[in-house]
Amino acid sequence: MATRKNRRGQYKKQTSRRRSKPKTNLTNIGVSLLVANAVSKNVAGLGAWDFFTAGTSLNANRGMSGWAASGDQHRNMVTLREILAGEQTSGQTIPEAFMGNIKANWLPLTIAVIGIPIAANVATKLLRKPLILPANRMLKSIGVKDVKV
Repeated sequence: MATRKNRRGQYKKQTSRRRSKPKTNLTNIGVSLLVANAVSKNVAGLGAWDFFTAGTSLNANRGMSGWAASGDQHRNMVTLREILAGEQTSGQTIPEAFMGNIKANWLPLTIAVIGIPIAANVATKLLRKPLILPANRMLKSIGVKDVKV
C-alpha cells in the first residue's frame, strides 16, 4: 500500500477500497455461445449442442452420431462421444475429419470468430442509451443485482 501525507504532514498507510463483485454480463455470454457454436459447426461439422449431446438422451437423434445422422457426405461430422471413444463412424480418422472441415470452412470460421465480437461491440455501443441502460435499471429495480445486459 502506498503511504500518503495527511493534513498534519504525517504519513499514514492508506486502506484499500472495497470492490463490488463483477456482474454477469448477458451480452458477453451470448457472444461466447455464438462463437462456440460457429467454431464447433465449422470444425466438427455440428452445432455446439449436437456436438456435446449426440448419442445421449439429451439429443433428439439419440442413436446416431457422425455424418451418418444426416447423410451429408460433404461434411465430416465428429461428435464428442466419438472423440472420447477414439473412433468415428464415417471411416475417417478424427484428425482427418477436422482438417477436412477446417480446409472447407476456413473463411466462414474466420469471419464468425472475428465478426461476431465486433458486431456485438458495435451493437452494444449503439444501443447503450436507448435500450441497455433502461433494461439494466429495470433489472436493478426488480431485485436482480448480479446480472446486467
